[in-house]
Amino acid sequence: MSAIPENVDALLRRDQTAKALTEAGFKISPKTLATKAVRGGGPPFRKFGPWPLYRWGGSLAWAHNKLTTPRHSTSEADAGR
Repeated sequence: MSAIPENVDALLRRDQTAKALTEAGFKISPKTLATKAVRGGGPPFRKFGPWPLYRWGGSLAWAHNKLTTPRHSTSEADAGR
C-alpha cells in the first residue's frame, strides 16, 4: 500500500508526511520536519491538540518549490555567481 495519499487535502501526521514525501522522491525524516517546524522553513502545518497535521498538497508543493531549475552539469550552479 502506498504512503502517498490520493487526496491532496488529506491531513497527515508528521511521520506519515515524511513517509509520503520520501516515497514521492523527497527524502526527509520526521525529525527534520520537527526541526523545521521549530526553526521555520518547512511545509505549512496546523495543530490538532498537540499533533501537527500537514496537508498533503501543501507538503508536496513545499517539496517541489525546494527543487532547483534543471541543469546539464554541476558546474552550472557556479556560473550564476
